[in-house]
Amino acid sequence: MAKYGADYLKRLFAAVERFEQAFNHWMETQVESDHLSSRGLHPTVRVKTGQDQAVERKLELDVAETAGAAARAVAITGASIGVAGIGTVDPIANWSLMSSPKALFTPQEVRTTAATVRGRLSTMIDEAEAETEFALPGFAPSQLHPIIWTAAAAHWTTHQYRVAVREASEALTLHWKTVLGRHDSNDTPFWQETLSPGDPKPGKPKLVWPGDPTTKTCKSMRGGLEPLGKALTNLATGLNLTVRNVTTHTRDELTEQEGMERLAAYSYFARLLEKCEIHRVGDGPSSA
Repeated sequence: MAKYGADYLKRLFAAVERFEQAFNHWMETQVESDHLSSRGLHPTVRVKTGQDQAVERKLELDVAETAGAAARAVAITGASIGVAGIGTVDPIANWSLMSSPKALFTPQEVRTTAATVRGRLSTMIDEAEAETEFALPGFAPSQLHPIIWTAAAAHWTTHQYRVAVREASEALTLHWKTVLGRHDSNDTPFWQETLSPGDPKPGKPKLVWPGDPTTKTCKSMRGGLEPLGKALTNLATGLNLTVRNVTTHTRDELTEQEGMERLAAYSYFARLLEKCEIHRVGDGPSSA
């Protein structure tokens, strides 16, 4: 099982508690049943007679929102349950199926799963904190650049590392294509046109590293290093060719370590891009 930092596990623990609270509030508006009473053919919950529909709907949406974060904890702790004829199912992520005919599980099974997740997280938190004093500096994927981790998180927590890296790479490109209004270009040409030296063209803004483009980044070296802005084009092209294309056009799975290294590279690239200025034809520079 992958190791996670105590802080991240505590955030997951809190997410499960928020789900439990929202779920219990919603259940106050429901009539609760079980498989025996429903005969396996009917929902295991139904709205109470006379219940205010607006209130019930609001509480239902609260459950849906909190279930998203809590479901990550189920994947990490391996607390899914087996359903005959279906396979492994996460009751927290699929809580709404209780309202469907032939409901796969009951409210009590949702509560039991949440309690199991909290118990396992508590143990994992204790173990993580016990190791902190002697452990090497940890790596927290959740602290990566928000664009990168938001795109990768759902796949990362289910150990689909290749897909997580692919989604992160595509999310970053899509973000900047949207910001710059450049949906007319493929990924590699987009970065080459956007980051290369020169003036912007109509419909083709530039991302420009701030400051004097002739300033060297290291005066102590003979001749100095090339300006960082010039290197961004090569960095973007290299990442696209060696990471994005490989994870998109092959099915070779990555290890957790390989995935972390690739996400970290994209996170660093994303933070560099944030420091750039946007240059458009006829406009002065603006912050990215």
